[in-house]
Amino acid sequence: MYEKIVPPTAGSQITFSNGEPNVPDNPIIPFIRGDGTGVDIWPAAQRVFDAAVAKAYGGKRQISWFKVYAGDEACEIYGTYQYLPEDTLTAIREYGVAIKGPLTTPIGGGIRSLNVALRQIFDLYACIRPCKYYAGTPSPHKTPEKLDVIVYRENTEDIYLGIEWKQGSEVGDRLIKLLNEELIPATPEHGKKRIPLDSGIGIKPISKKGSQRLVRRAISHALRLPKQKQMVTLVHKGNIMKYTEGAFRDWGYELAKSEFRQECVTEQESWILGNKEKNPDLSIEDNARQIEPGYDALTAEKKEKVCQEVQTVLDEIWATHGNGQWKEKIMVNDRIADSIFQQIQTRPDEYSILATMNLNGDYLSDAAAAIVGGLGMGPGANIGDACAIFEATHGTAPKHAGLDRINPGSVILSGVMMLEYMGWQEAADLIKQGLGKAISQGEVTYDLARMMEPPVEPLKCSEFAEAIVAHF
Repeated sequence: MYEKIVPPTAGSQITFSNGEPNVPDNPIIPFIRGDGTGVDIWPAAQRVFDAAVAKAYGGKRQISWFKVYAGDEACEIYGTYQYLPEDTLTAIREYGVAIKGPLTTPIGGGIRSLNVALRQIFDLYACIRPCKYYAGTPSPHKTPEKLDVIVYRENTEDIYLGIEWKQGSEVGDRLIKLLNEELIPATPEHGKKRIPLDSGIGIKPISKKGSQRLVRRAISHALRLPKQKQMVTLVHKGNIMKYTEGAFRDWGYELAKSEFRQECVTEQESWILGNKEKNPDLSIEDNARQIEPGYDALTAEKKEKVCQEVQTVLDEIWATHGNGQWKEKIMVNDRIADSIFQQIQTRPDEYSILATMNLNGDYLSDAAAAIVGGLGMGPGANIGDACAIFEATHGTAPKHAGLDRINPGSVILSGVMMLEYMGWQEAADLIKQGLGKAISQGEVTYDLARMMEPPVEPLKCSEFAEAIVAHF
């Protein structure tokens, strides 16, 4: 099956059923070392993973690591421009769960981004980025401990699908002409808008299926959280992009109310129910007046629409959600994208799971990571229904490669996510405990050491791994 790699002789495959993994006690897990500092951080991370599994299960469970290649290291083995060889794709497809270090952006090859390519090849539609503070981690924020969010970013659509045309290209010019002369004039709401003839042009597809499967995973995750963290916020710019980002919001609410009706309440529904609980004699119109600012200035048609919404909510879910029952449900709400960037800084403890489209999620996950210590402490997972790849979220930093100094925290915490995904919570908890204690005692790599007050003597990358293990 393979050209240049050989799987371990011991171990078994992880299989999937209904989108969830079935994990044996001795899984074979492919790993990509990563480019640049991957040469340092992967050995450190593997040391931590193996020690945690051994400590937690006393030999009853063990990972069989399977080295596969991508990025610059793959080109050394498979030849020029072979950044993502078929061997690697076959191994990930066969064994289901993989983990990787940072990968270079190819120069001169046919792949724009290896990370994006892997997500699209394996339909890894949910990019999951937890942002949680570990005590002692230097942060530019005054109260980083208040932020504990998980970003669920749609991973396969939006502008990252990569359908675009260069300015001046024949196809791009034809498309602009078609839009300007036929499609835009045929859509009255666009008025006299025109696309400048000297534009590059791209397509932003947002599908109902893609949106709802992401929100489904986000709500399913919320069900596993403590009650006070059971909230899913749909992040969008639907006030401007009504048929893409606005549709993402609408489809998210539709999914929540259709598939999770007994477990969920929307923010708007909670207001309606709460108003009636405070005043059982409240009329439908007065309830509508309380949930809709400027109600009295609305047209009769719009007033009727708001009143109908109030009546529908009370008719359909008062018995199951009224009289305070909604307070025990998962709260589903939405926020405008630019607003949520402010609110994760000013009101971070009000949010838990943020479900977003691709581009917004890319920005938001990095911004949240900065609050809790930066990308060096930011794990990531890309999950689909038949495959999952866990990854470091930072770049390759080639100038630091081979110096045994870079922070392996991102790939280590990505491994924690992998262990949790596998159901090996005991091993995951050991790593979080060891990492937290090492940081709180100032046993950290240079990137964190230089920002601590007072500064501490930095550990090497490998020494940081040993410090984590020592604190198990």
